[in-house]
Amino acid sequence: MTNWNGDAERLSSDLREAVRGEVRFDHGARAMYSTDASNYRQVPIGLVVPRDEDDVVATLRIARDHGAPILARGGGTSLAGQCCNVAVVIDTSKYMNRILELDPVRRIARVEPGVVLDRLRDAAEVHGLTFGPDPATHSRCTLGGMIGNNSCGVHSIMSGKTDANIESMRVLTADGVEMVVGPTSEDDLASIIAAGGRRGQIYSELRSIRDRYGDLIRKKFPPIPRNVSGFNLEQLLPEHGFNVARSLVGTEGTCVFVLEAAARLVPSPPYRSLVVLGFDDVYVAADMVPAVMKGAPIGLEGIDDNLIRDMRKKNLYPEAADLLPEGRGWLLVEHGADSSEELGERVAEFVAMMQRKRKNRPSIRIFDDPQLARLVWKTRESALGATAVVPGQPHAWEGWEDAAVRPDRLGSYLRELRSLMNEYGYRSNLYGHFGDGCVHTRINFDLESNEGIAFFREFVERAAHLVVRHGGSLSGEHGDGQARAELLPIMFGDELIEAFREFKRAWDPEGRMNPGKVVDPYPIDSNLRLGAQWQPMRTDTAFAYEQDEGSFTNAMIRCVGVGECRRTEGGTMCPSYMVTREEKHSTRGRARLLFEMIDGSVLDRGWKSDEVREALDLCLSCKACKSECPVGVDMATYKSEFLHHYYKGRARPRAAYTMGLIPEWARLGSRYPGLTNAMTSLAGSFGKRLAGISQGRELPRFAPKSLQRMHRAREPRVSDGKRVILWADTFTDCFNPEIGSSAIASLEALGFRVDLSPEGLCCGRPFYDFGFLHFAKKKLANILDRLEPEIDARTPIVGLEPGCTSVFRDELLNLFPDDPRAKALSTQFITFQELVRQPLLSAELPSMAPVDAIVQSHCHRKALSTSTVDDDVLTSIGVRRLNGDIGCCGMAGAFGFEAHKFDVSVAIANRELLPAIRSAPREAIVVADGFSCREQVRQLSGSKPFHTAQLVEQALTGRVSDRDDQPASQARRAGVIVAVAAGLFAVWLIRRKRRRGRKRS
Repeated sequence: MTNWNGDAERLSSDLREAVRGEVRFDHGARAMYSTDASNYRQVPIGLVVPRDEDDVVATLRIARDHGAPILARGGGTSLAGQCCNVAVVIDTSKYMNRILELDPVRRIARVEPGVVLDRLRDAAEVHGLTFGPDPATHSRCTLGGMIGNNSCGVHSIMSGKTDANIESMRVLTADGVEMVVGPTSEDDLASIIAAGGRRGQIYSELRSIRDRYGDLIRKKFPPIPRNVSGFNLEQLLPEHGFNVARSLVGTEGTCVFVLEAAARLVPSPPYRSLVVLGFDDVYVAADMVPAVMKGAPIGLEGIDDNLIRDMRKKNLYPEAADLLPEGRGWLLVEHGADSSEELGERVAEFVAMMQRKRKNRPSIRIFDDPQLARLVWKTRESALGATAVVPGQPHAWEGWEDAAVRPDRLGSYLRELRSLMNEYGYRSNLYGHFGDGCVHTRINFDLESNEGIAFFREFVERAAHLVVRHGGSLSGEHGDGQARAELLPIMFGDELIEAFREFKRAWDPEGRMNPGKVVDPYPIDSNLRLGAQWQPMRTDTAFAYEQDEGSFTNAMIRCVGVGECRRTEGGTMCPSYMVTREEKHSTRGRARLLFEMIDGSVLDRGWKSDEVREALDLCLSCKACKSECPVGVDMATYKSEFLHHYYKGRARPRAAYTMGLIPEWARLGSRYPGLTNAMTSLAGSFGKRLAGISQGRELPRFAPKSLQRMHRAREPRVSDGKRVILWADTFTDCFNPEIGSSAIASLEALGFRVDLSPEGLCCGRPFYDFGFLHFAKKKLANILDRLEPEIDARTPIVGLEPGCTSVFRDELLNLFPDDPRAKALSTQFITFQELVRQPLLSAELPSMAPVDAIVQSHCHRKALSTSTVDDDVLTSIGVRRLNGDIGCCGMAGAFGFEAHKFDVSVAIANRELLPAIRSAPREAIVVADGFSCREQVRQLSGSKPFHTAQLVEQALTGRVSDRDDQPASQARRAGVIVAVAAGLFAVWLIRRKRRRGRKRS
């Protein structure tokens, strides 16, 4: 173990001179990379983001000159602490992420270490191939990280662990030696050693380890599918071809830096079916694994009822849990084949085999529909995040989450493990790769008191002895790192521990590569992220954080580092990360910095932290993390809270006063819309610059009449139908009143009696994005007072703008948790679609001629509702949706208007939204219910988007309430008035100056 006490400033300076990529030794970068997905935290020396392997070579050379340790990092999702250290962190995920070659004939792919697994799998699938190991983090884990951990995943029963799928590697040692490693014949081995030099020396020492420890290796390494503990010394044995590449797989960055790997590809069954078996409990399910394996599945996972119960508590994929067959323990069995006929036969034979069981006969459900199968798989893939933070329960931690035994010993091992946990009063869920005998779990260890930490240590030591008695491995996938390395003597004995030490020394004699992990490890109970001495800063907050027991600190512990926010395909979460690939623009990166802010040891300015403000700057407050993050990290709320405190006593950026206070300005501007539009046009680029608005943006034009004015002048329609209140939000009222008119016409056509919300009420949606929480709270308090009679009467209040609806369903409850009026209003505030869905589906009503549409779903709507009601309404009136989820539009309220965010906003739109619009048929329309979404579409594509209410009106009445855009003559008159006024003002100034001049003379 190396303790570095060098000159970080000089090291940083030398690196900046030599490295083309990014060198970051600032407090923010060091704080952000201080932990992975484990219980451990070590603040690094600094961070290097290399452009290419020349940067890596230079970094290792300069670090060697300074005696600084090195830590290679990919996706940063390691669960055993191997991805945090006091070292120079090299993050290859941003730039060194290319597939260098993919040869479908040889079934080989050459990749850089930062390539994300799903990108490789997608490229291979074009040829009917795949990279077999696929851990639950497949959407963001990198091949370099998988090589470091010897990762496995669901389909390792089909393809083996990562080590079995690596043909060769090009590696770099800490002392600067580059070499290609792979299988080595005895003749080649002799030649390499005879050639001498550093390479010959390394191979000579490896041969010596093989010859002296070979018999002990054969005796001590458990013959199970999932031994990932220790170093892969058995790969040096003659029967394994002295495969140096595979011996380095699983060394967790402690021996070499991987520059490039040749990965083996295997056939990917094109036809797949999922069969779910339900049993009395998870132990019976485990007992049945050997019988199920006789059916030759390509994937076999197990889950228990505790996991499903916790997912229901969190409302995490509830529809997936509902699909499971009867039982309290389940096996997810996937079969694959080259044809649908072959698959059907295989599944039928397997089901018949299971139905013939007299003892432990399971309930069975078959999922041939790929969409339903993917949904059911979500119950397994989300297990880590789903079990970490459960409402009303203590936080659950890793630490004993990865042991593996022989599959035929799995049931008995799980029963004894549960008994041991009960002895300590621990609660956990059980799930994992049951086909390989690997079990994952998170346990509610107390890691914040001396007594709790002592119990934690005692438990894992006893658990290690338990798994060894069952002939198993301490780690079946996640590696040893710091979490299990100290326990390795229990499994391997002192002699083999010395062999591991010699293996590392052969490659890294000075101990510079990820020191203190696997070999000569830090103690299990040191470097804890929390620990008995942890004293977070005290916080008084505006929001209530009821889901976190009223504690902002508890909210900051939510992020467990699973990295779901680092995916670049699918979903909405972290659109800014998707285009920048910067850790600080991921939910995890931001959450890490907020945690470090309350920790205070690196970021010591509390709420005034510039590092946190900078990371939050590109957060779009899209709320996607609230639903897509497995642990429900709510970055939009945290951002509002932080900005509320950060700007206390400080001036905000110009955009905060112009766009953040738009509800106030809009009410004023809408009184004289022609004059306001003319003035903003005349102000031009100077006005935008003054307001902090991008020159690339057009300012939305005020409507000639607001919705409130139009409604007052309208003949009231007499109806005996149910009374509803249409919420006249700022954007509908002042800019798009035609949408409000369409909604009123539609509701009246369906028999409702419609009133508008009282004039002057506003939910204050833009206030939250800029931290104006004192204004926001006043607005909501006013709404509660003014609407109290309607709240008491349970009058439905109908929203058209999704961003406003989210205020009433989210922020309102978080700011007024104890006000019964808030709780009532949150339930009676409904969307237009929720109100009209049943009448549209149940009545024989006319619909439009079928029309194709690109539908841009508002981020807040997706984040706060998993319902299909919006699509149901569109389908019922003849709208055919051409696209799936295409993520965020990139506008996000004021975000896309701000000058320094314009490029990011456009890049987000160009990811999926704009390509979908461009590729759609010419006659297709665009549907976007959010004002900002419509502005993004209109300004960047030239299309005129529709609100759902406009399409419903057309279906019901055959017309659409059109916006009576300001006539040209009115605009000209307003322009003339402004010009004349400006001229008179100029004349007055000139005369005034002359008079003053005459007085002075």
